[in-house]
Amino acid sequence: MTNGIHHVTAISGLARRNLDFYTRVLGLRLVKKTVNFDDPSTYHFYYGDSAGSPGTILTFFPWEHAAPGRLGIGETAETAFQVPSTAIGYWTHRFVSEGVEHDNPVRRFGETVLPFRDPDGTRLALVSTDLPDQDEGLWSGADVPVEHAIRGLHSVTLLLKEAGPTGAILQDVFGLAETGREGSVLRFASGASRGGIVQIREVGDFLKGRPGGGTVHHVAFRAADDEAERAMVEKLARDHGLATTEQRDRNYFRSVYFREPGGVLFEIATDIPGFAVDEAPEELGRALKLPPGLEERRAEIEAVLPKVA
Repeated sequence: MTNGIHHVTAISGLARRNLDFYTRVLGLRLVKKTVNFDDPSTYHFYYGDSAGSPGTILTFFPWEHAAPGRLGIGETAETAFQVPSTAIGYWTHRFVSEGVEHDNPVRRFGETVLPFRDPDGTRLALVSTDLPDQDEGLWSGADVPVEHAIRGLHSVTLLLKEAGPTGAILQDVFGLAETGREGSVLRFASGASRGGIVQIREVGDFLKGRPGGGTVHHVAFRAADDEAERAMVEKLARDHGLATTEQRDRNYFRSVYFREPGGVLFEIATDIPGFAVDEAPEELGRALKLPPGLEERRAEIEAVLPKVA
């Protein structure tokens, strides 16, 4: 079992702009173009490596008229990707040439970090790392040279009033271990090569977050299969007094959801069956895929979705 982040889901504005930024500017693969199963008038885009491997996936609900959100406690403050240690210079130059809002590189936990934002203000970062299997599954269909390409998720940073209760769940339920602290930031890690790190920035009393464009909707953690997910659900209830939703079939994984003690919406998602369940690997992301229950409404759904390439 590989512990860590399965995917991160955020809210954006214009769908076409979101697609352009993540596929062209960042060079990620669109591995699935579907709809929000709970609001089928909205797309759900999944970006990741060539196969949409767990630990590489960032997804978006693009609401065309989404009002900007506000960062505050109970939210994900930053989602970070990992790149090779030699790539930060390339990405700094690319951000300048593409007009991407970014900060100067900084050092955190001994790593070089390049913070930036997408067109909706989503707080992101690139972290320079070199891990043994970092080159597996790279997407070569973009104009970003493979040697500089994003290797998957690095971490999420949660903005919380206090770290203790959430840290206990990260360790006890999700198998992460506390590995360090810098100032008000605690780091928990699983050792997974992709998406293995969760950081908590402990800020005490602060403004609460407001959902909207540029904010993260939820963070999903990996469960190998239904049995592993069920064990996590039982541990949450037995040892932490937290109940989850019933399991929901998301076609590409099966999920349960709960609010962790700091207010962030967490998901537990199975690694199976994966994104090739309804498309051949070489065709991922090309066609609009709908779950069986919505297929009969395809014409109606396609009529209201924004036109994208």
